[in-house]
Amino acid sequence: MEAVWDSLELGFRLVHWIPHIALAVLIWRLTRRKIRYHANAVHDGKHISENSTRGFFRGFYGSSVTQHGSQPITMQATPVDPTTMGVGKAIAVLTSGGDAQGMNAAVRATVRVGIYTGAKVYFVHEGYQGLVDGGDHICLATWESVSMMLQLGGTVIGSARCKDFRTKEGRTKAACNLVKLGITNLCVIGGDGSLTGANEFRSEWSELLQILLKAGKITAEEARRSSHLNIVGMVGSIDNDFCGTDMTIGTDSALHRIIEVVDAITTTAQSHQRAFILEVMGRHCGYLALVTALASGADWVFIPEMPPDDGWEDHLCRRLANQRSMGYRLNVIIVAEGAMDRFGKPITCDMVKNLVTKKLGFDTRSTILGHVQRGGIPSAFDRILGSRMGVEAVMALLEATPDTPACVVSLSGNQAIRLPLMECVQVTKDVTKAMAEGKFEEAVKLRGKSFENNWNTYKLLAHVSPAEVKSNINIAIMNVGAPCAGMNAAVRSAVRIGILQGHHMLAIHDGFEGLAHGNIEPISWAAVGNWTGQGGSNLGTKRMLPANIMEEISLNIAKFNIHALIIIGGFEAFVGGLELVTGREKYEELCIPIVVIPATVSNNVPGSDFSIGADTALNTITTTCDRIKQSAAGTKRRVFIIETMGGYCGYLATMAGLAAGADAAYIYEEPFGIHDLEVNVEHLVEKMKTTVKRGLILRNEKCNSNYTTDFIFNLYTEEGKGVFDCRKNVLGHMQQGGTPSPFDRNFGTKMGAKSVLWLTDKLKECYRHGRIFANTPDSACVLGMRKRALVFQPLAELKNNTDFEHRIPKTQWWLKLRPILKILAKYKISLDISEKAAMESVIKKRGTV
Repeated sequence: MEAVWDSLELGFRLVHWIPHIALAVLIWRLTRRKIRYHANAVHDGKHISENSTRGFFRGFYGSSVTQHGSQPITMQATPVDPTTMGVGKAIAVLTSGGDAQGMNAAVRATVRVGIYTGAKVYFVHEGYQGLVDGGDHICLATWESVSMMLQLGGTVIGSARCKDFRTKEGRTKAACNLVKLGITNLCVIGGDGSLTGANEFRSEWSELLQILLKAGKITAEEARRSSHLNIVGMVGSIDNDFCGTDMTIGTDSALHRIIEVVDAITTTAQSHQRAFILEVMGRHCGYLALVTALASGADWVFIPEMPPDDGWEDHLCRRLANQRSMGYRLNVIIVAEGAMDRFGKPITCDMVKNLVTKKLGFDTRSTILGHVQRGGIPSAFDRILGSRMGVEAVMALLEATPDTPACVVSLSGNQAIRLPLMECVQVTKDVTKAMAEGKFEEAVKLRGKSFENNWNTYKLLAHVSPAEVKSNINIAIMNVGAPCAGMNAAVRSAVRIGILQGHHMLAIHDGFEGLAHGNIEPISWAAVGNWTGQGGSNLGTKRMLPANIMEEISLNIAKFNIHALIIIGGFEAFVGGLELVTGREKYEELCIPIVVIPATVSNNVPGSDFSIGADTALNTITTTCDRIKQSAAGTKRRVFIIETMGGYCGYLATMAGLAAGADAAYIYEEPFGIHDLEVNVEHLVEKMKTTVKRGLILRNEKCNSNYTTDFIFNLYTEEGKGVFDCRKNVLGHMQQGGTPSPFDRNFGTKMGAKSVLWLTDKLKECYRHGRIFANTPDSACVLGMRKRALVFQPLAELKNNTDFEHRIPKTQWWLKLRPILKILAKYKISLDISEKAAMESVIKKRGTV
C-alpha cells in the first residue's frame, strides 16, 4: 500500500507541472516551424513545399544516389542558398568531338542553371580548339543567348577536332586562357576521347600553372585563385558507346532518324518483294543497330559485340527463305558499320547483299545511312536528358572540392548518377579489348544492363523456330482503354514469345467487352509480323470494365480454356485487373495468373514510371510546340496557350514543357490559383522587354475545373493588352495517333517478352492436381519500370498507392522535375539542396573488370 500511495503522491506533484511542460512543447514547435518556414521561403515570399523539391538536384528522378549494395548516403550540412552557390565562380562549357542532337539542350541548361546560382558562365566555341585559341572563342553567355537553342540539332557553339590540345604547349595555352578569365570549372560535352582529354588537363593543372608562373604569363595571385580545376563530363554521342550510362545524349534522336528511314523503306520493299540491307553508325558499338532491329522487327542484325556463329551465311539464307515461304513480302537486315565475323573480318552491306542475291536470287538493295543519323531536330527524350544532365553537371561542379575526382553525369535505368570519369573510360576500353580477344559474352556484359537486356530480347525473338512440343497452355492477350502507339509492338512480342514457349496464343478483340461476348480467336506467328511499327490497337480496345459482366467473362474463360491473361492498357487495365482479382472470391475461373502492361499516353498507371505510348505522345506535343514557337518568334509579342491530354495526370504537360522550353505548365498535382496566374502574366510582361518576345504556356486538360483553357486564354489576353496578344491550341486526339517512337517500340517489345516469360514460370507454380489455380496476391501483377529495373508488383499492393477518383498514383517521380522547368524559365524559386550525394563506382557495379 505504501508503494501505491507514493505513486499517487508523485502523480499529484507532476500534475502541477503539466501546463508548464505543454507550454514549453508549444513554444518549441512554433519556433521549429518558424525556422523551417524561413529556410524554405522563396525570394518573392511564396512557400514551396519540401516534398516538391527535396533532393531535386540529386537525380533525374528525385532520388539520392546510392552506392552499390548500400543505403543512400546523405550528409546533413548547413543550409545553403542555391542562388548564391556560384557567386564568385566561373564555369566554361564546351562541346567536343562528333556532334549529337541534344547537346544544345545540355548547353542551355548549364548556362541558365549556372546563372541561377550566381556564377558566370562562358561559352567555349569550337571545342578544345577554342580553349587553346582563346580570345573571342571564349565569351560570356547570357540568359537570352541560349534562347531558341533547345530545338536545334548539332551544337550551336561548334565542335572541332583539335591537335593542339593533344600537346603540352596547347594545354598550357588553354590553361592560361582560363586563368585570365578566372574560370576554374569546366563542363565538357563529348565522347570518351573528349572526356579523357579533359581529365588529363585536370591532372596536370598544377604543373601547367607553374609553367605559366615561371614564364610570367600569370601572376602569383592568379595562380592562387585558380589553384585547382573541376571537371564534369556529359556524354554526347549518337553511338551510345560510353560505358556507365544507359543512354548518351543524341542516341534517341539518331534512332528516330533511322526508324524514319526503315519505315519509309518498308513500304517500297513490300511493293516489290525486296530485301533491304541497312548500314547504321556504330564503329565500335552496336547499340543503334541492335535497337533498330528490335524496333523494326528486322530479320537479322550484325553488331561488333556479338559476331555471328560460323556458318552464319547458310543460317541467314534459311531464315530469309523461311520468311518468304510464310508469306512475307520483304526482308530487313541491319548492319552496324563496325560489324565483323569471329575472325575479325569486316561484314559489310555489299557482302551481305551479294550473298542474298547469289544464294536466294532475291531482289536486294543496300542503303548506308551515314550522317543523316546525326542530323535533324533532337527528340523529346534527348532534350529532357540534356537539360537534366546540364542541371546536375552544374551542381556537381559547384559542390566539388580539390579532392573530388572528375566525374561524368550518367543515366542508369531511370536514375541520374555521378560516376568517376576515368573508371567509365577504363570499362569502355575494356569492351574493345574483350572484343579483340574474342570474349564476346564479356563484351556484351561490359556494355551494361540496358545493352544486355536488349541483346537477350533480340535473341528470344530471332534465329529460332516455333517449339515443336506444345505446352497445352492457352494465354490470352487483350488491349483495354484508349489506344496508344506501341500497343501492337507489345502484342507482337508477347504472341511470338508465347509461341516459342510452346503455348497457344489467343487474341481477345475489343477489351473486356470482347472477352464477355466471346470475341476470341487464335493468333499466329505470321499474323503479327508487321505490327511493331503500327500505331493504335490492332486488337481493338474499349474502356468497359469487367465488374458488371463478370459472369460472362468467367464463362468464356472456361469455354476457351484460358490459363493466363495479359492486359495491355491504361488506368482501365489496372482497375480491370483489380476487379478480376476481387472476382476470384466468387468465380473460380478467374484464378489464373494475370499481368497488366501499362500502355497509355497519360502515363498514369500505378507501379510504373513509364507507360508504353507516352514517349510517342510527348514527341508529338514537342514537335507541335516547336512549330508554334517558330510562329510566335516570327510575329513577336505573342503567347500561345496549349492544352495537352493526360486526364488528371500532368506528366505530358510537365515533360513537354521541359522539352519545348515552356514558360509554365499548369497541372492538377500542383494546385494553382489566381495569384499564380498573375505571377505568370507578370513574368511574361517582363519577358517581352527582353530580346525573347514570345511565350508558351501548357495546360493539362483537367488541371482545374474552373481555370479552363478558355479562362486562362481570356485572362492572358486581357492582362497582356498592349504588351502581347494570345492564341490557343487544343491538341486533342492527335496525341494518341502516329507511328510509335523507337522508345515505345523497344519498350513494348521488352515488356511483352518479359510478361510471357513471367507467366510461364507462374503457371508452373500454380499447377496443382492437374489444373491451374492462382489466387495469391503475387499471381496478378503490374509489370512496370521502377528506377533501374522492370519489376512485377502485385495489383493488390498498388491499390493503397492509388488515387482512384483522379485516376493517378499518389506518388509520381516526375513531380520533382518541375523545379527544372521553373528555373529554366527564369522563375525565382528556392530549392532544398541539403542532401549531398555520394559518387558511385562503375567498377563495383560491374564486378571485376
